[in-house]
Amino acid sequence: MNETTILPVDELGELAAAALRASGVPAGDAAEIAQVLVLADLFGIRTHGVQRIPQYVDRARLGGLSPAATVTVERVAPALARVDGGNGIGPLVGARALAAAVEGARNAGIGAAFARHSNHFGPVMPYLFQATEQGFAAIIASNATTTIAPSGGREARVGNNPLGIGVPAPGGEPVLLDMAMSVVARAKIRQAAKAGESIPATWATDREGAPTTDPAAALDGFLLPIGGYKGYGLALMVDLFAGLLSGAAYLDHVSSWSADPGRAQDLGHVFILIDTARLMGSGDLAGRMSDFAGILHDTPPSDPATPVRLPGEAELAAYRRQQREGVEVLREDVAALREMAARSA
Repeated sequence: MNETTILPVDELGELAAAALRASGVPAGDAAEIAQVLVLADLFGIRTHGVQRIPQYVDRARLGGLSPAATVTVERVAPALARVDGGNGIGPLVGARALAAAVEGARNAGIGAAFARHSNHFGPVMPYLFQATEQGFAAIIASNATTTIAPSGGREARVGNNPLGIGVPAPGGEPVLLDMAMSVVARAKIRQAAKAGESIPATWATDREGAPTTDPAAALDGFLLPIGGYKGYGLALMVDLFAGLLSGAAYLDHVSSWSADPGRAQDLGHVFILIDTARLMGSGDLAGRMSDFAGILHDTPPSDPATPVRLPGEAELAAYRRQQREGVEVLREDVAALREMAARSA
């Protein structure tokens, strides 16, 4: 089992930023990227946190992305922005797109930003959290490398495209849903393969489309979408918004990070924010959200040991605890970051 260690939040953030700076990322950009990835670790989403930094840097060395990209924002309407990531590191593009959507929502009550020429931007949860902390309800999504076969198909043509929805609760905890369209993330299958463990047959199929418990066969096959054709449909619609409408690549036009790391992916993201203060006062929203959560929390559980929870509650509990006690990270990830930070760009 991989050993972990605990680092204070600020120390982990500075270490992550230092590793990025030493790899040619400008200081300001490195801080923005580190903030997103440290938030992922705070929420307990370790597979999409700071351990991604060596992967980003390796792709940069191969020419697959630009560590010093210039991200541009074009405001095409008061509430609408188009963001060009310049093939930069995904969390930087995501942070800039979020800021552009915030600006539009503050000006017009609702704001949207469509980003193209981007890369893997981490999990959706950090962006949802930052949006709801500022009083915005949010819908955020990205497309991804194709890993899901269309219903009835035997070739991967659709990405495991993440979708997030968040609603703020003044004075309380927001409700945050961050989900991909597969039963599990591909990273979990990679972890099982690395550990020599089998996987449930409901996670993926082999290359012939047959369910498999072998993680190696699953990685050579297709992820199974949630809800069958319904998950396939949701993944497809996310790609229409995040990929097609943004001007980014879509479906199998998206380059595979693992198969061709030296080629630009041209991922697309979409950020849609609503200024809840334009809809009702904070007191009204707080009361309604409290009542909403209470109805669900008061539901008699089928198992008394596992009470009913709202989406995001587990991640928010991890965030609050790790803010106080420090962030749990793998020792090997910390060692890799320290080695990177010790190099000169």
